[in-house]
Amino acid sequence: MSRFDDSPRLMIVSDLDFTMVDHLDPDNHSLLRFNALWEAYYRQDSLLVYSTGRSPTIYGQLRNERPLLTPDITIMSVGTEIMYGESMVRDDGWENYLDMKWNRDVVMEETAKFPELLPQSETEQRPHKISFFVDKFKASEVIRTLLELLGKRGLDVKVIYSHGTALDILPKGAGKGEALVYLLKKFEDDSKLPLNNLVCGDSGNDVELFNIPEVYGVMVGNAQEELLRWHAENASNNPNIIHATERCAAGVIQAIGKFHLGPAVSPRDITDFQTCMVEIFSPGFEVVKFYLFYERWRRAEVEKPEECMRHFKSILLPQGTFIHPSGMERSGYKCMDAIQGLYGDKEGTNYHVWIDQIVTAQIDWNSWFVKFYKWEASGKERRCCFNTVLLSSKGRGVDELTWMHMNQIWLDDSEADDQNPWIL
Repeated sequence: MSRFDDSPRLMIVSDLDFTMVDHLDPDNHSLLRFNALWEAYYRQDSLLVYSTGRSPTIYGQLRNERPLLTPDITIMSVGTEIMYGESMVRDDGWENYLDMKWNRDVVMEETAKFPELLPQSETEQRPHKISFFVDKFKASEVIRTLLELLGKRGLDVKVIYSHGTALDILPKGAGKGEALVYLLKKFEDDSKLPLNNLVCGDSGNDVELFNIPEVYGVMVGNAQEELLRWHAENASNNPNIIHATERCAAGVIQAIGKFHLGPAVSPRDITDFQTCMVEIFSPGFEVVKFYLFYERWRRAEVEKPEECMRHFKSILLPQGTFIHPSGMERSGYKCMDAIQGLYGDKEGTNYHVWIDQIVTAQIDWNSWFVKFYKWEASGKERRCCFNTVLLSSKGRGVDELTWMHMNQIWLDDSEADDQNPWIL
């Protein structure tokens, strides 16, 4: 990754469905906890990788439905597609490698002989992945026979069965584990191999991730039977792989603490920022903390509201310029006065704020330039703006940062007719 001069401190490689994202949690509680932890402490010097069975199409749908952070790398379609950054630049070298001993037409001919195989949607049929549903009681026999037939046709393929229903046929060299090995080799060639790697999963198509030597692994608390069975048979004595007691993203946070990979207390778990001593205080933490207060204020979840408001008014420069996405300018105090009038306006609603892609740069010994995306979701409505902020320290540390200036720009399609509720 070009944004790193040295090796990343940590790389997290996580499955999405029922690992990072808990589909039984409409409030996205554990995912938002992970988001706050990552942006406060890890974004600046670590890598976030999603490794999912989803195709680019339904991955994009999930991004629009859930408060997922923007990853540095996305491995999709069960390890057959690798893309980089927010712009999703494809790794053509990986796909060229997968072309060896792969013939999609032959696979389609042979699978057509099995009435037990029900094709998945067209979006899930990819250049190097053909996907079906099959009853779990018929899966073993279908897989055995299919592999024999394809072998006789000269193909070297891999069949992955997961969630007790999904069957994916890939080139032999594909898969979540093979894709990660490929990435690690690229990092090693650039002398930027991550210092620690944590893989996270819940189902059979994540097994390959846990087979990679020298990685830490977490099977989240809600892991599927097929993954737990594999662990019992193959890795029960490996101390670097744990079965978390927490579900989904909360299990990922639990593993960070268990393996001592860095801070493991999410800012969302801190109820009183004025008295709590945090593990690492940074400009990124300051931004996350501020917007957690903003969310709690509007949800009427702030204890001692008058005292908290006085504190947060003290960190905004009165003469600072704060430019709303509409272009209107306000002073720091006018912004806080506007926020004060919104106390409890989202009480009892599914309203959340999260920060994405924080980047900080130190300008001099007591000033930092910070840029980030700030999201607000109220029910199904989501809005986002790109923020740039100038922060300054009151002393020689960063224990008390003053917000000097801010400029906000609407993200595409985020501007709404009523812009008054959007303050900072």
